[in-house]
Amino acid sequence: MAVVPQLRLTTPSGLLALRELRRRDAHAWREVRGRNAAWLGPWEATVPPESDEQVPTFQQMVGRFRAEARAGRTLAWAMTLDEALVGQVTVGGITLGSLRAATIGYWIDRRVAGLGLTPLAVAMACDHCFRALRLHRIEIVVRPENHASLRVVDKLGFRPEGARPAYLHIDGDWRDHDVFALHAEEAPSSLVAAVLARHDPTR
Repeated sequence: MAVVPQLRLTTPSGLLALRELRRRDAHAWREVRGRNAAWLGPWEATVPPESDEQVPTFQQMVGRFRAEARAGRTLAWAMTLDEALVGQVTVGGITLGSLRAATIGYWIDRRVAGLGLTPLAVAMACDHCFRALRLHRIEIVVRPENHASLRVVDKLGFRPEGARPAYLHIDGDWRDHDVFALHAEEAPSSLVAAVLARHDPTR
């Protein structure tokens, strides 16, 4: 059975942790998401009208994440700051064999945005993927208009690979995305350490 590991990092803002998203997180998750609905809405995946799929409930989502984790295809982390839920990092599409790749998605509570937590949380996830899972490639896709997310990939040192027109159904329509990637041989031994060093205001 696959295990979603707990990852921790002490930051100037507090203890940043990635832990498995749990069913008992429902209230906190809904509160944060509801409060951030207008801020997150432009970047949220939506169900296209031609589909008969339904948006899953929180409990269904967590159940699917657990099933995907057992299959080795997904790692879904709650992002917490001093144990309070402030976001989510999800590694999906984990493929082994000759590809050994995955994609990463993330969101954060606007109240703690701008503290440098998202790049560090994603770096923690990447370090786990490169070291423990021995993946070769990690990919992040970002809407060109999402300047906050573009800053994240820049801080992480992901390189641009081009555009994917009408790639995902986001905020009610098929949206263009830019692709960014990092290969294991391009990554530093610790992406977390590299992010901290690159953006250390004393340097």
